[in-house]
Amino acid sequence: MGSGRLFCAAVVVVSVGLLTGCGSEEKAVGQAAVPVTAPVPTAETLPSETPEVVSTPVDPPASVAPVTVTKSVVEAKVIPFKKRTTLDSSVAKGEKSITTRGVNGVRRLTYEVTLVDGVQTAKRLVKQAVAKQPVTQVTTVGTKVDEPSSGGGCDPNYSGCVPIASDVDCAGGSGNGPEYVQGPVTVIGSDIYGLDADDDGIGCES
Repeated sequence: MGSGRLFCAAVVVVSVGLLTGCGSEEKAVGQAAVPVTAPVPTAETLPSETPEVVSTPVDPPASVAPVTVTKSVVEAKVIPFKKRTTLDSSVAKGEKSITTRGVNGVRRLTYEVTLVDGVQTAKRLVKQAVAKQPVTQVTTVGTKVDEPSSGGGCDPNYSGCVPIASDVDCAGGSGNGPEYVQGPVTVIGSDIYGLDADDDGIGCES
């Protein structure tokens, strides 16, 4: 081309150089660079590597939170009955009797109880109410004093029945009593009331 020389391209097919002539002019081709395809590494040719051990940090076990429970608890409490004494003038002095029997009452108490892991840690009174009223016991004491009365008996100093009293007079006479007797009556003891005016042993003759 241009100068009429024919240049020929040297094609290398092996790793050693070749001389190739072209036309009337030969040119020595020295050892030309031969492109060599690099071998593909295989598992046998790869350098052995020790697998890297990666340590994963382990967190300590988390602490278990305490279990808290709140509940209502109802309790019953006894209310003791009271006692009262009354006086009764219609009952003989010194006599006693229970006229109303005492009965205990009941009070209901509601608490709010707190438990932590099953153990009671707090107890608070929320409300209270009387479920049953107590009954007061009443004891009656007698105060009556018996006094002598006109018809309470007969004086043993007279036959018949001369009443026992502070004074006895003959009925229809001038005496002022307070008790009177209808005669005649016989004096068998002492004439304590003065019924036998003539001392003949017979009283209230007229």
